[in-house]
Amino acid sequence: MLHCGMREQDARTLRRQSAVLCKQLVVDELLIQCLQADDILTESMAESIMAEQTSQKRSWRLQLLLPKRGPKAFSSFCSALRATDQQHLCDLLTQTSETNGNGTHVETCVDSSVPLPTQEAVPAKRARAHESLEVSLDADSPINTPVLPCTPDFYLSHFQQSYKMASSPRGFALVISNVTFNPCAAPELDPRKGGEVDDEVLRKVFTELEYSVTVQRDLTAQGIKTCIQNFSGRPEHRSVDSCVVCLLSHGVEGAVYGIDGELLQLDWVFEAFDNAHCPLLQNKPKMFFIQACRGDEMDCGVEQIDGPSRTSSPSCEQRDAGREGEKDAEGRQRGDICRPRIKLPQRSDMICGFASLKGTAAMRNTKRGSWFIQELNTALRLHARDRHLADILVQVNRRIKDREGYAPGTAHHRCKEMSEFTSSLCKDLFLFPKYQPQY
Repeated sequence: MLHCGMREQDARTLRRQSAVLCKQLVVDELLIQCLQADDILTESMAESIMAEQTSQKRSWRLQLLLPKRGPKAFSSFCSALRATDQQHLCDLLTQTSETNGNGTHVETCVDSSVPLPTQEAVPAKRARAHESLEVSLDADSPINTPVLPCTPDFYLSHFQQSYKMASSPRGFALVISNVTFNPCAAPELDPRKGGEVDDEVLRKVFTELEYSVTVQRDLTAQGIKTCIQNFSGRPEHRSVDSCVVCLLSHGVEGAVYGIDGELLQLDWVFEAFDNAHCPLLQNKPKMFFIQACRGDEMDCGVEQIDGPSRTSSPSCEQRDAGREGEKDAEGRQRGDICRPRIKLPQRSDMICGFASLKGTAAMRNTKRGSWFIQELNTALRLHARDRHLADILVQVNRRIKDREGYAPGTAHHRCKEMSEFTSSLCKDLFLFPKYQPQY
């Protein structure tokens, strides 16, 4: 045998888990760069892998090369998995390798003419990074790792400075997903292929987060409005600690489309849940997630250059200077003899995640659903146990920032997207999944 490869027990581990790797492994530029940095892959090898048209084929080609790349290839591959948030695959390989520990440690080349099996249907554990707006790639379902539970110690150390989140259910969640549009009333609005994946993903994850979820699909603008009015007016909001609203449709800046091509303004949606119109949710966190374009500009991205970036924005503090004192004076002039009831701002305790920035389009894959919902689902499942929602949405932003469209020969190749969120939350919003306080 030619002693040019990895240890036999490591090569055997890769062969044993080849079907799982072909289905679940995300071979993106970051993973390839990690292997290049460790001198496991050459430039030509990296190019040949990334030239493959599907993630499964890239995974298959990488698995053919790894056993030939020396005794350090296995450990370097595991390190690259950790660096690309594929810890579950790293754990799978290391555990399998440990069970193979009594095997002979022979460094050998593996016959690359033997195809690796790919038929095992295992759900994907991480959203793949290379895809286009409307191109169907070989793909699996989104990550379905169970929501990780909050520990009692974490709850006890954080609940006092955060929003109350102890009711069962935690709250009510409404998911409105427009997938198929009326071709007569809205001929310019194409079907949102993959939208049905998004609403099912949201239904599952918020159900696991202990919300009572209602999904409505394919509503007109007036239908959305009526649905939201009925939802915001539910008397059951009195006995729960939060609520969730998800809107998935075509859209423009500040509005989403009904299937009839009419627009519903998002400001009206937020107003329906403000402190005046939805008093049963006063002082309770209200979460909104908007998967819709906010314009038609394609974000083509820019080349990164070295050096710090600077941003500045004008301050608005002077414009409001003195108003607080004026209000106090007005109150004293009224001569109220009774202690006034505490007042709330018209709108507070809200957080809203947007799939894209103002003026730009949002990316969606026809099999896996939208980038934003994919990353939101993954982040909630893995990190709701010990991160508050604003931190989770920052992580979603970071993941979206790193994604890049992969559709050679089309306008969507190497396209980018950037999500954002706005917040009027006044405390940390922890969801404390799967933990029920004992009073």
